[in-house]
Amino acid sequence: MKKSIALILSVLFLLATVAGCGGGSSTDTGSTSNSGSPGAKVVKIGVFEPASGDNGAGGKQETLGIQFANRETPTVTIGGEEYKVELVIVDNQSSNAIAPSAAQTLVSEGVSIVLGSYGSAVSMAASDVFKDAGLTAIGVSCTNPQVTLGNDHYFRICFLDPFQGTVLANFAKDRFNAEKAYVLAKLGDDYSVGLANYFIEAFGPENCIYETFPEGTSDYTSYIASAKANNVDVFFSPTSTEAAALIIDQANTAGLGVPLLGGDTWDSNVILNAAKGKNVEVFVTTFYHEGGAPAFDNGIKAWINSDVIAKANNGGGDNIASVTALGYDAYFVALEILKLAGSTDLQAIRAATPNLKFTGVTGPIQFDANGDAMRDTAFVKSVDTATGEWVFVAQQGVR
Repeated sequence: MKKSIALILSVLFLLATVAGCGGGSSTDTGSTSNSGSPGAKVVKIGVFEPASGDNGAGGKQETLGIQFANRETPTVTIGGEEYKVELVIVDNQSSNAIAPSAAQTLVSEGVSIVLGSYGSAVSMAASDVFKDAGLTAIGVSCTNPQVTLGNDHYFRICFLDPFQGTVLANFAKDRFNAEKAYVLAKLGDDYSVGLANYFIEAFGPENCIYETFPEGTSDYTSYIASAKANNVDVFFSPTSTEAAALIIDQANTAGLGVPLLGGDTWDSNVILNAAKGKNVEVFVTTFYHEGGAPAFDNGIKAWINSDVIAKANNGGGDNIASVTALGYDAYFVALEILKLAGSTDLQAIRAATPNLKFTGVTGPIQFDANGDAMRDTAFVKSVDTATGEWVFVAQQGVR
């Protein structure tokens, strides 16, 4: 009898232990912790980001901000009822071909709103899937104008490439008295080619040498040699972080000797690691600079340093990329929209979104008639190649 009681107690203990551990969602690619009141309803937020491919490093950092925000605020009150917020994370693999099926996964999972993506091209590739499902998507760092143009379901919280390209062109002239620029873009990439063209337009087409490289390129020495042969004053290349790291390394080896300029995709620990110890100058435009919101900075750094997966997804360090800050804000933007809607009904969410007014760590966020955030300044920062850290340079608009 005693053995039977002991056996029953052992089984009960084992069941309680399993229940206490809780199973994680198969779509959770990080270590996000969700907790809510017992019996709370669940609302799902789709996270449409690359965790692999050319933009995998940036996508992981953007997702980190969303995950940290979810850890801080895992519930939301909608229409007087408390909901547990569940993140459904999919990897669009930085691929236009895979983006629609990744988006369809979010539809099938029953998400109420979507955040993402890092990468304008994949955002555009998935747009019709979200539209057909009646979903509202909030772009985090997809800066190409085509993402929101001509539709009423895609919004975004970042600045746009026409603005960013002009800021970079102005900066090149103001900072370096640049009269000739070399511009290198990835052929067929909407973000890369688009931002390159906006820079050229603002800088002056007659003063730019423009070339493109094909998919799969890893050797940029011929392009760097072309820049040197044309005696340019700056080298601008809006590329993925992986391509940027190779360009930085090869520019150093070739002794390019002119400043390297990059857009928001270059704001990554990948770039810091690539430039550290090299004889290069690297300047980027971005959405946020560490120090702008100390409470956020300290909180997310503490989490990154305490979580092995989070630190790996941040490139192995605790520097805060601007897309991480944007991801953090995007999560709270989604919560505010759900509150405004007062419902998880997709039509109510769509109708409420244009009315958003929210101030996050990256500044005030409000949508214009096209669904774009009303932003008029960018941060410019450079790499301290001795320490491998970012240095604030300027906060700049357009003129």
